[in-house]
Amino acid sequence: MTQAPPTGALRPCVFLDRDGTIISDPGYLRDPALVVMLHGAGPAIARLNQAGWLVIVVTNQSGISRGLVTEAEYLQVAARLDRLLEEVGARIDASYFCPHAPERDGTCACRKPGLLLFERAAREHGVDLAASWWVGDRLSDVLPAKSLGGNGLLVETGEGRTHRDSARAEGFEVVPGLATAVERILSAPSHRRR
Repeated sequence: MTQAPPTGALRPCVFLDRDGTIISDPGYLRDPALVVMLHGAGPAIARLNQAGWLVIVVTNQSGISRGLVTEAEYLQVAARLDRLLEEVGARIDASYFCPHAPERDGTCACRKPGLLLFERAAREHGVDLAASWWVGDRLSDVLPAKSLGGNGLLVETGEGRTHRDSARAEGFEVVPGLATAVERILSAPSHRRR
């Protein structure tokens, strides 16, 4: 876990979805032994770490509310991902999850594209939201960028191909996967000025 920088020293962040973006998505993942990182995801995250970006995962986990995954199982899967990333010299600085299912819990502020978890992460980690990027395989993963002033990239892994037309219609760039997304982020003019 990184510490928040001193007041006024905000840092850019890459907000990543988990399932379908970093790891394969078999649906309601509860067994740590089934965690499989997508090709190039670990080294891509390591590049962000080395470049000084905060890397924060924000994920919808409705299986918890639906009784298909326990919170303890979710945390075991997250710990397994952390270990796999550590093996390739990468880390996630923080993780946030929404356990709610829309059909059971109604509208909540933390379920993406809701902004609550991103705003909490910004407060707790000193994130410069306007300089940040959102990367995921669903439109709901990248839509918060529009409200919070950053940039979004939809990856074609996971459910990305299903969402690419709607993402493009909203003005988001679509890229093949996380490695390409990181290349795009690190080559952006705003990053080179840092």
